Amino acid sequence: MSIDWADLFRTTYPELVRFLHRKVWDEERARDLAQEAFTRGLSHDPANPRAWLFMVAANLARDEARLVIRRKKHLTLLRADAQAAEAAQPSPDRQLEEKERADGVRRALEALSDRDREVLLLWDAGLNYDEIAEQTGLARGAVGTTLARARKRLVDSHDALEGSHAAHR
Repeated sequence: MSIDWADLFRTTYPELVRFLHRKVWDEERARDLAQEAFTRGLSHDPANPRAWLFMVAANLARDEARLVIRRKKHLTLLRADAQAAEAAQPSPDRQLEEKERADGVRRALEALSDRDREVLLLWDAGLNYDEIAEQTGLARGAVGTTLARARKRLVDSHDALEGSHAAHR
């Protein structure tokens, strides 16, 4: 079976970039890694190309994280999405609120275990249970339970961080 890589790129690239962005916290780097995943795909014929791309992308992101750690660099802060740049500029107060909210979510995600963060990000990227199971090595039946627990831990982490942040104000 021949893969229509052009169609797969059109339908999957935005989700892949969003997935990678939440792993490397740098939109330009996420785009580069997504392109690299597609480039590698051209020389393969995977049975499930979409899941394969996310697996390759996750591995590229892990390699990127190792490189950053070796060089003792810190992950960059969230940058505004391209859509936000096209939209009308919100007030400075609104921009600050949005940045604080995004930073809170980022901190809460970073507080999770690698598995919880991976499962949540894969689900958010639009992968189904079978694809998440293939990517993470979880049994398909364990994906729903893992997602539910990861969501609860994310909410608890966010609430705890926001509570401690509010206490420091």
